[in-house]
Parts: sequence; C-alpha cells; structure tokens
Amino acid sequence: MTTLAEDYSHFVIPTYGRFDLDLASGSGSRVIDAAGREYLDFGAGIAVCSLGHAHPGVTEAISTQAATLVHTSNLYRTRPQAELAHRLVELTGPGKIFFCNSGAEANEGLIKLARRYGSASGRHRMITFHGSFHGRTMACISATGQDKVKKDFGPLLDGFAHVPFGSLDAVREAAGGDTVAVLVEPIQGEGGIHVASPEFLRGLRELCDERDMLLLFDEVQCGLGRTGHLRGWDAIAPDVRPDGVSWAKGIANGFPLGAFWVGSERVDARGPLCDLLGPGSHGTTYGGNPVACAAGLKVLEVIESERLLENALSMGALLAESLRGLSSPWISEVRAVGLMIGVQLNTPSQALPKPIAMEVVLRAMGGGLLVIPAGETVVRFLPPLNTTRSEISEAVEKFRAALDSLPADSPSV
Repeated sequence: MTTLAEDYSHFVIPTYGRFDLDLASGSGSRVIDAAGREYLDFGAGIAVCSLGHAHPGVTEAISTQAATLVHTSNLYRTRPQAELAHRLVELTGPGKIFFCNSGAEANEGLIKLARRYGSASGRHRMITFHGSFHGRTMACISATGQDKVKKDFGPLLDGFAHVPFGSLDAVREAAGGDTVAVLVEPIQGEGGIHVASPEFLRGLRELCDERDMLLLFDEVQCGLGRTGHLRGWDAIAPDVRPDGVSWAKGIANGFPLGAFWVGSERVDARGPLCDLLGPGSHGTTYGGNPVACAAGLKVLEVIESERLLENALSMGALLAESLRGLSSPWISEVRAVGLMIGVQLNTPSQALPKPIAMEVVLRAMGGGLLVIPAGETVVRFLPPLNTTRSEISEAVEKFRAALDSLPADSPSV
C-alpha cells in the first residue's frame, strides 16, 4: 500500500511546498495526524476555520441542506443564497452580493466591476500595493504586488500600478486619467500582517471621491470576524465606506465559498453600481450553491450567538501581549489586529537550512503547534475565533520552545 506522500508525488501536481504532515481529523482547535499525534492548529486552514474544525453547528447545517438540495445552478433561486445575501448586506451596507467559490474569484469579480465602471469613460487602470496578495488567477497575480507569484507567467494582464502600501502621495501620483479604482487590503495578510492606518484609508476614500474612482477592499483574510469586527476595516477606520468588498476564507468555515459586495450609493447614467454587472456579464457554476450558503449562514449565526467578535478582540489582545512578553532575541515586532497576528523575526547571523520563518514553523510543528509563514521572516497566528485562554497559553509555550530550539548564535537585528 502506498503512502500519502507517494500518492501526492505520483498523482498531484506539485504546486505546493507541502509540510511532511498527513492530517486525518480535527475537532475545535485540534487536528490529528495519520499516526494519531495531536496538534494545536493556530493556522486554522490559513484563517479559514473561524469556528474550528468539525464545528457541530456547521456540520449539521451542511448535512441538513445536503439532504435537501445541493445544487441547482444560478439559473434558479434558492432560499439559502437569498438569506445569506440579505445578511451580508445588513452587516456591510446597502448594496448587493455576488457569490463565487474562492477569494481569487471574488477579487476577479471586483476587477471586472471596475473595468466595466470605467468603460464609459475609457478608464481601466487599477492601483494596488507592494506586498499585496489578491489570488492566483491571471488578473489577480497581475494585481498582486509580489513578484514571486508572477514568475514565468508573463505577459501579465495590463492595467495595474503597484505603489508603496500606506503612501497616499504615491497613490495620488500614480492615479492618472485612465485610473478607475484602488484595490487594497486593509490588513495585508500574505504580505506579513501589515495594517493600514486610519488616515491612509480615509485618504484613499477622499481621493477616490475626488477623481470618481472606486475604492475596493480585499477582505478575503481580514474580513468576517478575524479583526474582532465583521467588517474588517472597522478595526481601523469604521467611518470609511468602500464601493466594493471581497470575502472568502472564514465565510463558511472551510466549505468553498467566496463573495463580493457592491454598494448602491454610487450611481451613473447606467444606474446603481451594484446593478452594473447585469445578465451575461459575469457568472459561476457552483457559486452560492445551497450547501455553501447554509454553511455561511451558520457561521454568521454562531459568531453572533457565541459573541465571538468580543472573544476575537480579547483573546487577540492576550495572544499578542503574551507573544511580546516572550522577550526573545528572535522577535523584533508583533503586529496584531484581533486574531490576525504576525510575528516579525530577526534573521540569523549564520545561515540556517531554511528561511527563519520556515525554520520556526517547522520547529513549532515538531512541538505540536501549527502556525503559518508569511514570506521569509514573519510567522502568522490565525487561530479560530472561539479559541480559549488555555489554548493561547499552550500555543505561546510551544512557540517559545520552537524559538529556544534555534541555534544559539545571535540573530541579526
């Protein structure tokens, strides 16, 4: 009988540098590998399993809906899609929702929205930011401000200008007569947990209003509770209203679902912005199917009924404070908003087999803790929103042990 590693090597395209770990089951903040060893999962599927693994409420919602109606296509109406769209509009603002299957698809939809909005005036360019990550489609890697995702995939889609994150002056300079939108992560996730300032988000809104440009928020990683707010940007500048927002990851606790919201306040000769993508302009086969929407509805219900926004704020503050309290020479900074936390590591003075973030992640995994690297020098903590004080204490101790296991040379600051 072949091993999982052998089957992956023989039959799965090697697009991922997978860890040498075969996961078999999970419950709450814990996962168990094929050998029966338990791990504390503070990556949560990269910010996906907001309620932890195998949450009984989500399991029941999926099972009940799967026994009723799984798929109809979007040629017909179904109750779960309508109810989830209604709920998302209630929490975001007046507008409408498009459902898809992933964050990349959600951002692709926002890019198409921006291009259609600009078509009447001959504008198509979009401003995005260094360090950003928007997905793996051709449009999304073109929008992403990281060269590593673009290598060998040229020519890229034209029409994206990348400027320094947080610089209003750079945005203003880059915004020419053919610019139609700004796409920004209020908190850069894959870029290493970098948080926009309130002044930056407010300045973007003012500039977009001045020049009739759309302000679009990529909240695929930071949205729907991870910051302690359902609207992730509320943790930074709650007075700012974007024109569009993309979501995925935590929206359905691991069941494939993405979505984007488009506001109704902006209106041109063609009508409200939220009606601009009319029949035939955009579509998806599986997006918004009844089972995915039932899962999404249950996630929002549990976040509210179990007061998980409050828990994300309090436990996030505890986790960030505890990590800072390690006072390790390897830690240069801890950046945190709610339960979205990045530990910036100092680089070693002598070369290690792997970049420092990967070394620490592997050592933490060896000690029973799963965390996620972001680039070469940042380790992300993205635990479920219902994580507990005792789990945080356990995670911090395991992380301390991982840092202490590094070679005894002094890191470079």
